[in-house]
Amino acid sequence: MSDFRRSCIEQKLLVGTFAAIPHPVAIEVTAATGVDFLCIDWEHSQISRERIEDLIRAADIHRVPAMVRVPGHAAEDIAAVLDAGAAGVLVPRVSTAEQARSVVKATRYPPLGARGVGPGRAAAYGYRIPDYLTKANAELVLAIQVETAEGLANIAEIAAVDGVDLIFIGPGDLSVSIDAMGPVGKDKLDAAIRTITETALSAGRAVGIFRPWADDVGAWSEAGISFFILASDTMFLGASLAAGVDAAKQGKHAPENKES
Repeated sequence: MSDFRRSCIEQKLLVGTFAAIPHPVAIEVTAATGVDFLCIDWEHSQISRERIEDLIRAADIHRVPAMVRVPGHAAEDIAAVLDAGAAGVLVPRVSTAEQARSVVKATRYPPLGARGVGPGRAAAYGYRIPDYLTKANAELVLAIQVETAEGLANIAEIAAVDGVDLIFIGPGDLSVSIDAMGPVGKDKLDAAIRTITETALSAGRAVGIFRPWADDVGAWSEAGISFFILASDTMFLGASLAAGVDAAKQGKHAPENKES
């Protein structure tokens, strides 16, 4: 079992971020910061399928696990990123146990699943297929994203599906789906998050969540969540630059007018 998957399953605190900038330099800069993992966001960014392998390779240089959030449930997309060497996948909008079983099938080789064998980068382009086949099922992380009212209602059945390593909560879409947006919906959203967390933990699944800032990571960690995707490289870039510009402007004083 890979260290990354073991840490997920054993519910050790892991903090990573979404990678949305489609360039290896951004991956290398982010990987060097001390994050536990990266999640390349193929769903909500302008990263192309052709670029994903280069981004995974850049993370590998720093020995930082790189998983990929795929656009949907298509087995072909899941296989493509795993063949490229991803440490795992995050699959969005899983709302039923049937959908969860289908992504398990796409992620695992027989007899646990039905993933096809291909000579991609993960298998050294064909030179190490037997070696890769013997370890892939034990090393790859499968995280499924629960972010709908339907998923909330079906969480017990979803969490019971064998082969799912981690239930990941998407608060943004979940808040829209259950009509709990903004400050007025905070209590309702928090209650839904706690329901998903408690149910998943009871089923022996690790739980993850997206947080735009780190201010409440400690509170959610105390609730049992152990896997955090914190903001994204684009969000950190914007926030850091804005803070720097603001600090520079606040520290700048207009020159005094001196009479000649």
